[in-house]
Amino acid sequence: MGGCFSKPKPVEVKVELSLLEKEKEVDGLSPNGKASPFAECRPNGALGHGSDDDSTPLPLYHKPRDYVEASVCHVKDLENGQMREVDLGSGRALLIKEHGEFSAMGHKCPHYGAPLVKGVLSKGHVRCPWHGACFNIATGDIEDFPGLDSLPTFQVRVEKDKVIIRANKQALQSQKRSKPMARCSAVINSSSGFSHVLIIGSGPAGLVCAETLRQEGFTDRIVMCTMDRHPPYDRPKLSKSLDSTAEQLRLRSMEFLQDHDIELLTEKEVVAIDVKTRSVTFEDGLRMEYRKLFIATGSKPKPMNYKGKDVTNVFNIRTPEDANSIARLANNKNAVIVGTSFVGMEVAAALTDKAHSVSVIGIESVPFKKALGEKVGKAIMKLFEVNRVKFYMLNEVSEMIGHHGQLKEVVLKSGKVLRADVCVIGAGSIPATSFLKQSGIHLDSKGFITVNKMMQTNVDGVFAGGDVVMFPFPPRNNKKVNIPHWQMAHVHGRVAALSMMGRATDIKTVPYFWSAMFGKTIRYAGYGDGFDDVIIQGDLDELRFVAFYTRSEEVVAVASMNYDPIVSRVAEVLGSGKTIKKRDVETGDISWLIDKGSQ
Repeated sequence: MGGCFSKPKPVEVKVELSLLEKEKEVDGLSPNGKASPFAECRPNGALGHGSDDDSTPLPLYHKPRDYVEASVCHVKDLENGQMREVDLGSGRALLIKEHGEFSAMGHKCPHYGAPLVKGVLSKGHVRCPWHGACFNIATGDIEDFPGLDSLPTFQVRVEKDKVIIRANKQALQSQKRSKPMARCSAVINSSSGFSHVLIIGSGPAGLVCAETLRQEGFTDRIVMCTMDRHPPYDRPKLSKSLDSTAEQLRLRSMEFLQDHDIELLTEKEVVAIDVKTRSVTFEDGLRMEYRKLFIATGSKPKPMNYKGKDVTNVFNIRTPEDANSIARLANNKNAVIVGTSFVGMEVAAALTDKAHSVSVIGIESVPFKKALGEKVGKAIMKLFEVNRVKFYMLNEVSEMIGHHGQLKEVVLKSGKVLRADVCVIGAGSIPATSFLKQSGIHLDSKGFITVNKMMQTNVDGVFAGGDVVMFPFPPRNNKKVNIPHWQMAHVHGRVAALSMMGRATDIKTVPYFWSAMFGKTIRYAGYGDGFDDVIIQGDLDELRFVAFYTRSEEVVAVASMNYDPIVSRVAEVLGSGKTIKKRDVETGDISWLIDKGSQ
């Protein structure tokens, strides 16, 4: 079976470079004959590509020195369904052949920089091998999440059996572009207490909602408010990279938001919503009316019962400042992690090379038992134990004991006393919806907002998305579910924005999440809630495996470590509406799931 997963040898490509000598206009056509991204203007005159930190408009016509041409391979070097990463001298591109047609685009996923050549090519798009984002091979547009940016595309032509790519140098370097966005045409007083669209929360659901509205031509006022003090940032990295600053983690700069007329109000907590007057009241007394409201407040830490809650150096990791403080206080000290959630375990892993000791307390027998199953949980637990992490499972915290107010010991209900200088609570979360209890917006018994497939609540003009919602999930016959994934929140934001504009669209995505510990990554796709069996292929002891989660006779989810791009391949199969049967993965031969289309 190992042969199915052997990595293809790198292909060295001889490159012939030619800078154009004659002045030419920007190419108007891409490989498929459609308008090139370089000829596409935003409504405000700026081009539709560039990084989020570079919103300076580019000139409509580029000079010849801005472009490079390269002969990258022979026309027969690629078969249909294959991809190759090629060097153009000024940067690299992804060359693709599908249905006899060549196309070329950026070679790195704009999300975390994954090499797309190792991803999955299918039906006109490439799926990222790391986190499942999809990009249209003709336009470079992002079609499924996570991530905010699209890819630049490059012109391809064939001359004398040679495949030649012509590319803009700046696009080759940036490897990403923002979709064109409209500007606000309404005359707005920034102190006005009215916004056509008001978004509560600046996570991925809120941010994608705002950007989608602008991408779809919405020209009225958009205000996004957040309790956070920073512009939108990559929250999943907080528990994996404790030393990262808000600036290092940011998704969009204030300048980017301002350039696209997305107003951001920071350190603003909503305390009440009046759906009759369509108004929101903030803690500081500010009141704002809206025409459309999108609630994406995310989750908050699950409350815990223990004595000594006034002791300091006990953290829930919510902000970059929290993460930075944990890293500083744990240096050569004793760290205790309460809870075996993904966040808790990621923090434990991140602290092993900083702290003197790391102890983990969990109520289950093994970490991740509910999400990944006992066998996978045990294998991951061994990885932690090898890295000097001590586990106290089937246990809970009874008391935090401090000296002069600072944490010194954590007492377990079993009676065990752990030395502790810093404690991180990672014991799960609940929806941040307490401010909605008297609003008339329907909440279920656990506090989740119930929405329909358009992400609309029971109240006209009020939408919700992300961790706070129960939404109808098509693969489970539209049963309402909660899927608190970073990727899924992006999808909700887009669906809500399109619904606000009267362009309702279905949720067409496969849930995807990931977790990183000790330099190893767990990837997961699908919705495995209620799985009744786990079929494991590979070697759990070596942490090189794929686990298929089944309900009855059907595969509903997959997880892997060191088995790329199989999770993205399964996501592609499930996303196409096909069913993977349990018997198909029990045989041990899963070569049919492995992508052989890259060189």
